[in-house]
Amino acid sequence: MKKTTLLKKLISSSTTEFILEAHNGLSAKIVEEAGFMGIWASGLSISAAMGVRDNNEASWTQVLEVCEFMSDNTNIPILLDGDTGFGNFNNMRRLVKKLEQRNIAGVCIEDKLFPKTNSFISGEMQPLADVGEFCGKIKAAKDTQSDSDFIVVARTEAFIAGWGLQEALRRAEYYKEAGADAILVHSKKSNSSDIESFIKEWNNKHPIVIVPTKYYSTPTELFSQLGISLVIWANHLMRSSITSMQKNAKRIYENKNISCIQDNICSVAEIFRLQGAEELKIAEEKYLPSSGKKVNAVILAASQGDLGDLTKDIPKTLVKIKDDKSILSMQIESYNKVGIKDISVVSGFAKEKINFVNINSIDNEIYAETNELYSLYLAKEKFMDNTIISFGDIIFKEYILNDLLNDNSDISIVVDADYKKMGDNIDYIKADKDYSQFIWSDPVSLIEMTNELKENEIKGEFIGLWKMNSHGATQVIKALDVLSISKDFKKLTLCDLFNEVVKNSNINVKYIKGSWLDIDSIYDLHRSGEIK
Repeated sequence: MKKTTLLKKLISSSTTEFILEAHNGLSAKIVEEAGFMGIWASGLSISAAMGVRDNNEASWTQVLEVCEFMSDNTNIPILLDGDTGFGNFNNMRRLVKKLEQRNIAGVCIEDKLFPKTNSFISGEMQPLADVGEFCGKIKAAKDTQSDSDFIVVARTEAFIAGWGLQEALRRAEYYKEAGADAILVHSKKSNSSDIESFIKEWNNKHPIVIVPTKYYSTPTELFSQLGISLVIWANHLMRSSITSMQKNAKRIYENKNISCIQDNICSVAEIFRLQGAEELKIAEEKYLPSSGKKVNAVILAASQGDLGDLTKDIPKTLVKIKDDKSILSMQIESYNKVGIKDISVVSGFAKEKINFVNINSIDNEIYAETNELYSLYLAKEKFMDNTIISFGDIIFKEYILNDLLNDNSDISIVVDADYKKMGDNIDYIKADKDYSQFIWSDPVSLIEMTNELKENEIKGEFIGLWKMNSHGATQVIKALDVLSISKDFKKLTLCDLFNEVVKNSNINVKYIKGSWLDIDSIYDLHRSGEIK
């Protein structure tokens, strides 16, 4: 059903309906998700969001642009607070034309002079528009609309300006005869006496709209009893957001950190959800050109790690290293920069803390008793034409990833020929050739990977980053299946996998020198700034 038709049904409903204010695309989405059937595009709130007064300081084209974002982001109708129509009848005609083009369902105009002043600022001092001139605006709007269901609401400020009941009734009658689809009767009293007196005399001649901002304590049941067609909650999302922002800004300033407000704010993931990030991911898969390689990534990040208090409650992959970014967020950012959006993360310890948007989560429920090979085994359904695998505790310069993506080998592992330490838990490699600085040097093949090599046999250190194509993935899955029947499978590592693969297939070695870091200690955290 058209948005205009939906709004028309709200206005003509036999029961009292309610719509809520919004002032941008995000707040409009929130109104819709809350269950409201319509949105009030508030002039006060839109101008406040821009930091200007509600005195037509924001131009009508600026307001129109905001409404367009609101309409694009929702499926329910929007009734625009159109102030005085932003000028004379001619401005009104153009406004209606542009609103229809942007799928705005209706407009409400008030009988004051342009530029307007908010009704609650010295209302008695504000002159009202000439009745004939205002009726001309209504007629111009109705004559201009191309959609017969487009709604024009005429708002009388007679009570606001202190002109009383009879003037409010007189103006409402003229506006109805001029073609208005509904009459908005406004009052600044703290009770509903103005509205009640009007309704008693009006005798249900035409749909009535109210804005109970000042008489908010009036039971809504009374509005239904009076036969009110539409109630507008006119500025309450803007006002609630201001209260929250003021409180949180003060707390952040006083505490000099943001942890003090974390429990009182939504997650970044929730913002992404409201923005429709998931839809973009689906659209990218459908519309982006497929001339290049389709690459996905799997990040093995199930372990807690051992960095003292830093990993007491979060896995090591979430430890912040620089610019307030975690290891995992830096890896995801690196993948995104080269066009890799299909990213799976194998999580375990404190898995609920890994809540990045647009990642696939794979749970390693027994992370405490397994090594990285078991996590890889859980992710084997994610192996595709070109799959990057990385440990969740490393960072690396982007050129390493680019070089790896351009490698056409079935399986290719990245090895640092400039290793500087000996230890029991380092994945050393034996290869058939040494590192060469010449890019045209012959390919290098892995012979063995282990942490028990003699120093004179070591050609470099596996950094925890590798790639396989579809044929390579087949070889890896065969090796995983062989190893999975071993009684100690849960304790095996990638060394065991690669040593099994090389029995039947070649694994290419891509040498680098430095430009990466394995975060294993506080010292490594201090060095992380070197990797840019």
